[in-house]
Amino acid sequence: MLSMIEGQRLNLKNAILRLIEECKNMRELKQIHTQIIKSPFIQQTDQFLLTSRLLFFCAISHTGSLSYAADVFRVIENPNLHVYNIMIRAYASKDFGWDKTYSFKSLLLYKSMLCDGILPNCLTFPFLVKECAKRVDSGTGRSIHCQIIRYGFYEDTYVQNSLINLYSACGFLSTARVLFDEMLKRDVVSWNSIIVGYLRSGGLEEALDLFRMMNNKNIVTWNSIIGGFVQGGRPKEALQLFHEMQIVSSDMVRPDKFTLAGVLAACAHLGSIDHGKWVHNYMSRCGVECDVVIGTALVDMYGKCGSIERACMVFKEMPEKDTLAYTAMISVLALHGFSTEAFDLFGEMEMTGVKPNHVTFVGLLSACSHAGLVEKGRWCFDVMKRVHLIEPQVHHYACLVDILGRAGLFDEAERVIRDMPMKPDVFVWGALLGGCQMHGKEELGERVAKYLIDLEPLNHAFYVNLCDIYAKSCRFKDAKSIRTLMEDTGIKKEVVGCSMIEIDGMVHEFSVRGSPDVAMERLLRVLSVLYDDMKLDKYVCYHDGNYEVSVLS
Repeated sequence: MLSMIEGQRLNLKNAILRLIEECKNMRELKQIHTQIIKSPFIQQTDQFLLTSRLLFFCAISHTGSLSYAADVFRVIENPNLHVYNIMIRAYASKDFGWDKTYSFKSLLLYKSMLCDGILPNCLTFPFLVKECAKRVDSGTGRSIHCQIIRYGFYEDTYVQNSLINLYSACGFLSTARVLFDEMLKRDVVSWNSIIVGYLRSGGLEEALDLFRMMNNKNIVTWNSIIGGFVQGGRPKEALQLFHEMQIVSSDMVRPDKFTLAGVLAACAHLGSIDHGKWVHNYMSRCGVECDVVIGTALVDMYGKCGSIERACMVFKEMPEKDTLAYTAMISVLALHGFSTEAFDLFGEMEMTGVKPNHVTFVGLLSACSHAGLVEKGRWCFDVMKRVHLIEPQVHHYACLVDILGRAGLFDEAERVIRDMPMKPDVFVWGALLGGCQMHGKEELGERVAKYLIDLEPLNHAFYVNLCDIYAKSCRFKDAKSIRTLMEDTGIKKEVVGCSMIEIDGMVHEFSVRGSPDVAMERLLRVLSVLYDDMKLDKYVCYHDGNYEVSVLS
């Protein structure tokens, strides 16, 4: 009789464990929880095991509920290390955004665990360190690092990887590199963590050196290096890395949607539409689904490469559109001067229930700026605050000042700057300065330019702007004095104007300094022919100081 009851108990326990494993939502889980609590055949030891499994689903599963897990955790008597680790992991892994309710909850649980006399293990610390990295809290992170050393888990690979990520995220890259160099055993996560750290801090060469040293690269490695070079302003090299990936990749490492999104971003930066089209066709050949991530990247690429028709076609064919997709399409329309269409799409976005974000309104305000829509710009700024409850950021104010400056409404533009809740940056003042240059507002332009020079005395652009204002006002002596000042202080124009052209899928870049990728001799021969033709047509070029003037005689 006792063996029969014991068999039923074991069968029930195993059945409930299977139900928890197969559970799909919280409604089912709550029914299972009720069975665990009320069944007379479940002993206390089994109940603890089943409740722990149930807690894991609630806390970790994407269909679970952290608040329900917290309620379950509260009623567990004498929780053990495993239960604490589940809750610490859950709180550290969730992204709560602006919600401060669960702020540092994982760290508070760790403190409570120590007070209960329960010692941590190697699974406890990676999530505590992750919490600190997420909040860019190096102070608390160092305290956890001390705890790691105290309890003897310093040489654990997973713990060391989390520390590398922490110090990289907090800007202490030299400390992260020391930890990496001192590791006795490195895995692919170790390499990826330090490479991402360098990429995040702008150390592209150091990241590339480590990338070359790495033997077993996974898809995260390739995506990180390609995306890092795109974001670091070196899109041409990002494309070269992608081609290298195709040559060396195996069945285990093939480009995924994040790889292709990074490559499309590189094409957008370069204006390389042929490469972009190739990637689009590659997706079709390889059966890569054009989801919202890829679709948004394609819209952005085609738009920045000047093919607005293709951008619209991709956008219309997207099966699902989110905030980023709508924002990308609105920005493309604004870039090409289709302000009416941009606002029509914004109306569609509101009707479908997709909420705009602050970048959406940057696109709309840019559309107003390009089209000179002052009233629409004011309306857009008001709707952003009043209807969508998005507090304007400094770049929104820069857009509004640009709209007003272009329209010659300088009194209103200055009033907007005075009433800003934050300190105006160089982009806000630069927008006002641009309006002054456009409308020949000499006195205000001079004042703003001098203020910007005081703010950033090494920025060549403000000197050039002031020089231009003086020249347009025929104050040539003042313009010359600014140029002399630049020469005396060694301030030079850092960014050299360059052009890029795509020929047979190859992007060529050239500037006044020349380029190894372009046959400059051939270009100079063409220019010589054009110059001779211009002389025959009596088109004369002459120099006045630093200015070149062209007239028909």
